[in-house]
Amino acid sequence: NEGNLTMTKFVIDPAPQVCLPIRGSNESFPVRRIYCIGRNYADHAIEMGHDPNKEPPFFFQKNAQNVDTSGTFPYPPQTSDVHHEMELVVALKSGGAEISLDNALEHVYGYGLGLDMTRRDLQGEAKKLGRPWEVGKSFEKSAPMSELVPVSETGHLDQGRICLKVNGEIKQDGDLNQMIWKVPEMIAYLSRFYDIAGGDLIMSGTPAGVGPIQRGDKMECEIEHLGTMTIKVI
Repeated sequence: NEGNLTMTKFVIDPAPQVCLPIRGSNESFPVRRIYCIGRNYADHAIEMGHDPNKEPPFFFQKNAQNVDTSGTFPYPPQTSDVHHEMELVVALKSGGAEISLDNALEHVYGYGLGLDMTRRDLQGEAKKLGRPWEVGKSFEKSAPMSELVPVSETGHLDQGRICLKVNGEIKQDGDLNQMIWKVPEMIAYLSRFYDIAGGDLIMSGTPAGVGPIQRGDKMECEIEHLGTMTIKVI
């Protein structure tokens, strides 16, 4: 319990709690886990060489410590091919196991903008060898994110433009209604395999147009009803 935790003596300092700011509030959202769905827009699945009509949903994870709200993205080491993937972030206020589709949206706290930055060359090597993707997906500052906007301000988002520009040129341009697996379906599906909980984030997939970025680039992200986020590559 909380009292026992206060009395606990750690052998090293525990990691600080990762949090996201809340629009219009001085409160913060504590991040627990990050679930990322793969190939959730048909046009992106096709551009990656897959048939979207034949795949059940699949997920991989990023670490909470990958979240970054600084507005910058440091070009990572051990790669020469880093790609942007613009996504809607779904923040959960509660969870459980075996959540029904009808009740799934009751667990959503709010929404935000996020980038699933990817070391594509390292991910590609891992795919060829049948290995996990973490080296390509779960590196430092690989999840730039915006502040969260509570559902009470936006309603539940099932449509609206999602786009990304690099140096003023549109690279990704889609609509949330193009998601193959909708937000309630993702929540219900995840809860069959995990005890999802408040503090969990779901990165809901990216539309077509993913591509490389270079040092000095400016990425401008926008989701209708949520606003914008600008990230400078350094």
